[in-house]
Amino acid sequence: MLSAQDKLLIVGGTGSFGNAVLRRFLDSDIGEIRIFSRDEKKQDDMRKRYASDKLKFYIGDVRDYQSILNASRGVDYIYHAAALKQVPSCEFHPMEAVKTNVLGTENVLEAALVNKVRRVVCLSTDKAVYPINAMGISKALMEKVMVAKSRHAGQDTVICGTRYGNVMASRGSVIPLFVDQIRADTPITITDPTMTRFMMTLDDAVDLVLYAFEHGRNGDIFVQKAPAATIETLALALRDILGKPAHEIKLIGTRHGEKLYETLLSREEMAAAEDLGRYFRIPPDLRDLNYGKYVENGETKISISQDYHSHNTTRLDLAEMKNLLQRLKFVSALQRGEHAQPEE
Repeated sequence: MLSAQDKLLIVGGTGSFGNAVLRRFLDSDIGEIRIFSRDEKKQDDMRKRYASDKLKFYIGDVRDYQSILNASRGVDYIYHAAALKQVPSCEFHPMEAVKTNVLGTENVLEAALVNKVRRVVCLSTDKAVYPINAMGISKALMEKVMVAKSRHAGQDTVICGTRYGNVMASRGSVIPLFVDQIRADTPITITDPTMTRFMMTLDDAVDLVLYAFEHGRNGDIFVQKAPAATIETLALALRDILGKPAHEIKLIGTRHGEKLYETLLSREEMAAAEDLGRYFRIPPDLRDLNYGKYVENGETKISISQDYHSHNTTRLDLAEMKNLLQRLKFVSALQRGEHAQPEE
């Protein structure tokens, strides 16, 4: 239970996740919520929007250890959501992804350990599983840094993480793109109609992080079980919802570096994962550097395990996809004829 003495720091707090988790905590008994980011304009917007004495704002960058060390002094809990996550940007500037996603995470965790923060939750992505681009590789290494730091956290600090796919109707995602194409009366561009993606709302992502916050142990990574749909089903559902069932769909082919399906757990992770009903818990690999005792005997369960990905999870049909879309604030606002902005 949170108390008026507790302080929460949201690193990368001006993004869509930061705003969503802030709304969850703002009416709780928590005493202080600190927003840490390098975007002064968004911080000013948040200050005016929420107008709460609980909110404190810190300008800084996870690349700068001193700035995150200062912001985390006296803090009880940290949500670490700061990241470079645009795939093309990271592909052209991979060292920038390393500086923020890897070294920045080390700075956050080291500051948390020094300041004896009680609990830290780091946010990761499906692209960290079998990564094929710089963004995914940097987030995979971020997870390794998180697990390595958790081994030395001792009794004062718990460090754990979550992993999830794209958030529906977020800025830069395919749903706002399809909506714009329909409204502009241009063809909906689909790369591959059989391509599948997990369907996860922003509320689902916050629920997952809060579950990790309450139940995580050092080194754990939590994954939510989620349904998936083909890109074709998604496009057909949006056409129907927006009253354009005959709108043209154009196939353009799979883009370089694009996966046919998203993977949230690898085969190796599934072999060790704990099924918690709505979630999977991936425990940390706690083996030490004495590799010899692990070399002579293998593990049969890895050979018979299967990845958890968007091709083998629950598949949404057209009616189910439409129902899920209509639960989104972005889509319901469009149906009412209102101006709607995707989540940032």
